[in-house]
Amino acid sequence: MSDWNDALPEAAQAWLEGRRLDEVECLVADLAGVARGKAMPAAKFAKQPYFYLPNSIFLQTITGDWVDDGSDFTEPDMILRPDLETATAAPWTADWTLQVIHDIEDRDGNPVPVAPRNVLKRVVQLYNEKGWQPIVAPEMEFFLVARNTDPNQPVVPPMGRSGRRAAARQAYSMSAVDEYGPVIDDIYDFAEAQGFEIDGILQEGGAGQVEMNLRHGDPVKLADEIFYFKRLIREAALRHDCFATFMAKPIQDEPGSAMHIHHSVVDANTGRNIFSNEDGSETPAFRHFIGGMQRHLPSVVAVMAPYVNSYRRYVRDHAAPINLEWASDNRTTGIRVPVSGPEARRVENRIAGMDCNPYLGIAASLACGYLGLVEQVDPRPPFAGNAYDLEPALPDGLGVALDQFAGADAMREVLHPEFCRIYEAVKQVEYQEFLQVISPWEREHLLLNV
Repeated sequence: MSDWNDALPEAAQAWLEGRRLDEVECLVADLAGVARGKAMPAAKFAKQPYFYLPNSIFLQTITGDWVDDGSDFTEPDMILRPDLETATAAPWTADWTLQVIHDIEDRDGNPVPVAPRNVLKRVVQLYNEKGWQPIVAPEMEFFLVARNTDPNQPVVPPMGRSGRRAAARQAYSMSAVDEYGPVIDDIYDFAEAQGFEIDGILQEGGAGQVEMNLRHGDPVKLADEIFYFKRLIREAALRHDCFATFMAKPIQDEPGSAMHIHHSVVDANTGRNIFSNEDGSETPAFRHFIGGMQRHLPSVVAVMAPYVNSYRRYVRDHAAPINLEWASDNRTTGIRVPVSGPEARRVENRIAGMDCNPYLGIAASLACGYLGLVEQVDPRPPFAGNAYDLEPALPDGLGVALDQFAGADAMREVLHPEFCRIYEAVKQVEYQEFLQVISPWEREHLLLNV
């Protein structure tokens, strides 16, 4: 790896120009999307083509407990190899540091199927084998909140430059964005240093809630960027004495935070959008993609809404879907077709929460569309009107969602049966841990009344 500097992306090379690299952070995403890995001196990284981590990082719950996966728990090592195309700056550090996402293999050189990045690569490869290239464009929603160091206290909006706390119901307000402008400025500066392109930032409907749009592109590359963006946004917030949170529903009575995913599919040979005919009309493939989402999304809600808190977001008339109807330019449906020209015809999945692992959320969403294409599933007729007037049609909690995930044979084959087995085991343990917690609501209303 003596010439590894020459393999760095242009933005990383520009950031290091005239400087000596001190440290490299070798990163992978665990099931929750948390960055795991090792930091090492740059000189050592240059001489070491790979390093090891135990497979137990994928058996750890969000609380730090370990899951018994039913096999002998020997914690064998996995091999982590750097993907230098992902090298990017860590501009908030005191020294000159690069972050590099690593690919994960077993000792025989096979991709570890439980690794989230490998799950997404597997789904993209299934498209490629059919002569298709999937394209995605994610939207990120998150809250800037006041520092919360006591979990027993509710989360509140941050203090803005006016000396008042950020207010709700200010969607698209420029003055609301200006309230925490210094944080936004640092997000832009960090993104520029890392070579990331932001398509736009706007104020969402919640108090201190921000939406950030990314340009469309390759699913793995975009998932890498979201993985990095979550980290840089948190770092930008900490510089200004507040937190950034990607919880699905951090503040009671406020909207939740989604990761809306826009999808299109192009012919790998011609580059033509397979959702549009030459005359601009919709193709059968377009309808089959939507039909696949309607048929298969319920089985992967447990991936797109991975925590008990996630289901607090699906509230009628609260900017989140409650069913899987589809329509053109209708934000009340779970599946929306945005206004566009034929070449940009796409399908938006509004189900995924911002708390999901970006690799897994995008993989699961693409898997639904893929199954629709190969099964040639016809969707229900497009819905006309307000879809909140219909009855809810999504799993109403993590337990129900996991039951549907467990019975989805076609989906489990696409994502990989071993990944699904481990994911389900981790989520079941997290769910059982949550059920042991007694909430303030229970103490307030049940302690002396029942």
